[in-house]
Amino acid sequence: MKLTRIVIDTNVLVSGLRSKQGMSYRLLSFLDGGLFRPVVTVPLVVEYEKSLCEPRTEVPFSTSDIGKYLNYFCSVSDCRKVHFLWRPFLRDTNDDMVLEAAVSGQCEYIITFNIQDFKGIGKFGIIAITPGDFLRKKGKEK
Repeated sequence: MKLTRIVIDTNVLVSGLRSKQGMSYRLLSFLDGGLFRPVVTVPLVVEYEKSLCEPRTEVPFSTSDIGKYLNYFCSVSDCRKVHFLWRPFLRDTNDDMVLEAAVSGQCEYIITFNIQDFKGIGKFGIIAITPGDFLRKKGKEK
């Protein structure tokens, strides 16, 4: 069975690690559960780490714990190299980084809370979708 390939936007990862409530946490609970295959790139993982370690994100983990979690996240992900850049394609360069990972990994979805920030990605055959909508589509909303 071919797993659905996705890229998880930083805002979803932060949300899922800040609270055990909500669809972001539920999505992350399926990381190694055969529902999807996350795709990452080095720049995206660096962005994850930078965002998670910022005090204002209020993630209830130490820097060491965040590092361990990201190592696990990468171990269950398809780590891709980006050999091409379309920048700027989207308004935010961090969103371009997410799009590059999705295109490189031949993903079907970018899981994000900022759907509007990914306008025009349909030309790459990728859909921006919230964690809740993705889980509903997969029959895993609860």
